[in-house]
Amino acid sequence: MPFLTAGDPDIETTSRMLPVLERAGASICELGIAFSDPIADGPVIQASMSHALDGGVRPDHVFEMVAAQRDQLDLGLVAMVSYSIVNRMGDREFVRDAKQAGIDGFIIPDLPVEESSAFREVASGEGLTCSFLIAPTTPIERAEAVARACTGFVYVLSRAGLTGERTELPKDLPDRLQRLRQVTDVPLAVGFGIGTGDQVRQVVEVADAAIVGSAIMRRVADLRGDDQIVDHISRFVSDLATGLPST
Repeated sequence: MPFLTAGDPDIETTSRMLPVLERAGASICELGIAFSDPIADGPVIQASMSHALDGGVRPDHVFEMVAAQRDQLDLGLVAMVSYSIVNRMGDREFVRDAKQAGIDGFIIPDLPVEESSAFREVASGEGLTCSFLIAPTTPIERAEAVARACTGFVYVLSRAGLTGERTELPKDLPDRLQRLRQVTDVPLAVGFGIGTGDQVRQVVEVADAAIVGSAIMRRVADLRGDDQIVDHISRFVSDLATGLPST
């Protein structure tokens, strides 16, 4: 599950990347809708979102881009978006526009699950999923409640802190995932710190999906202005996909 900040380096390049990532092995792509104060994101994603905002990218531009690509994609598309943006547009209006564009679901990292029932009801009514984050520091009783509230998948943070690449995965990750499997049947997707095909392999041995964000967007930042940026990112995602089981 690669993550892209929609609009970095520009919305046209994000559009070109989507079918390429699908061919490279992605099953679902997270599309980050730029926000000035992203929650839990490290410096790479923060800088990426600032770049998109400076370029004038707004939610309606993201929806227009998705709508133009949707018929050519089997790739699942999940919007990661701050609830501040949703609330400003209105739950029903935001979900309606997202569905019409072809978005399949949402990750809203700054919406507490205890306050999410109204939004989840709206999303469910339109047939869209809603996923929430579970950190290693989340008390197990609350983690179980969050997992039960998720549809589509549960977003499990591999480690506490901010997003960013790491060299090793936490040793307690399998135990945490096993505990969550006792309370939910939806897939468990692991993110934070994954940046190599070997790490993808380690994750999917115990989880259902590996989410890669900072490693991709760091390369996007390094390649802004390069005519071959889409090819470079495609090759990197293909390398990540070598960690997936052979079918």
